[in-house]
Amino acid sequence: MTHIEEADIPRLKQRLLERRAELLDNAAQREQSAATVELDQTRTGRLSRMDALQGQAMAKASQARAEQELRRIDAALQRIERGEYGDCPQCGEPIAPARLEADPAVVLCLDCATRRQNR
Repeated sequence: MTHIEEADIPRLKQRLLERRAELLDNAAQREQSAATVELDQTRTGRLSRMDALQGQAMAKASQARAEQELRRIDAALQRIERGEYGDCPQCGEPIAPARLEADPAVVLCLDCATRRQNR
């Protein structure tokens, strides 16, 4: 299997840093959307309250996904700093460059990810 070129790592690192900054920039908006819904029965109809609660639940799910993505990005940046980026920690084989291009924060090679998913 081919290994990612050393020259590609700074470009992938920059993509990770840009995505991290984007997620952090949008964090305040996600937190506001996920805030507790005020249920004032005199001002809001039943359907509006249901919509507000559903919107809050969706915002909380979005916030959780963003936090998970931030953890993945931070872990990838740490692997870059340690010189371990591009190698699967489970089997030690290189992660396909196309896989890293698609998602620079990916941790496992395709074989190990498939095995983990099929458990």
